[in-house]
Amino acid sequence: MLEKLKGIIVNYVDVDPEKITPEARFIEDLGFNSYDFMSMLGDIETEFGITVDEAQVADVHTVGEAIKYFEELQG
Repeated sequence: MLEKLKGIIVNYVDVDPEKITPEARFIEDLGFNSYDFMSMLGDIETEFGITVDEAQVADVHTVGEAIKYFEELQG
């Protein structure tokens, strides 16, 4: 899932894919703003066939937290 997520992330922010690690924080490390993040979630929902709860995703700050949350949604 990390590799797929990297492919989506680079469509939204100008960042070296090697810097996209499970520990990377979306805003502080990767340069996301809230609009970019919410827009990316739409692509993630389509790519992984999930529906993201905006209240729950507000607690997601790192790539690793996102992967864990998306995997839980996938079952």
